[in-house]
Amino acid sequence: MTTGYVIGVFGIVLCVLACGVGSSIGLFKTGSAAAGVLGENPKKFGKVLVLVLLPATQGIYGFIIAIIASGSLGTEMSAMDGWTLFGMVMPMALSGLITGILQGKSAVNCIYAVGKQDSLGGKLIIYPAMIEFYAILGLIISIMLIALV
Repeated sequence: MTTGYVIGVFGIVLCVLACGVGSSIGLFKTGSAAAGVLGENPKKFGKVLVLVLLPATQGIYGFIIAIIASGSLGTEMSAMDGWTLFGMVMPMALSGLITGILQGKSAVNCIYAVGKQDSLGGKLIIYPAMIEFYAILGLIISIMLIALV
């Protein structure tokens, strides 16, 4: 194995980990908030479920990028090729980490609002979903960069 291969693998692993950490933190926050709301009124499960699950998508996006980027790995990669691949997965890694956490924080407040007023459930999904847009941009940018190789 060459140094480039190791650098490329490290970038892919970092992407999956960063996206997974962002999703996990977001899901911890939303799951905790939902548990509080459902403790008061279990009938609101369906209304809060989507809000709870929104931050999970960043982990999925990181995994998708890892699968796509692994096709560009080669055991004879130069260090420059390894750093190039590393850079290609970073848009998803950074956007997945940051948006997973922020989306979780946004969704928590929406979950609390649904706890107070049932009719807001469908309307409030838009706020954390707007943060999802930036995770999707990171996904698209990484896919476009990987496709250049």
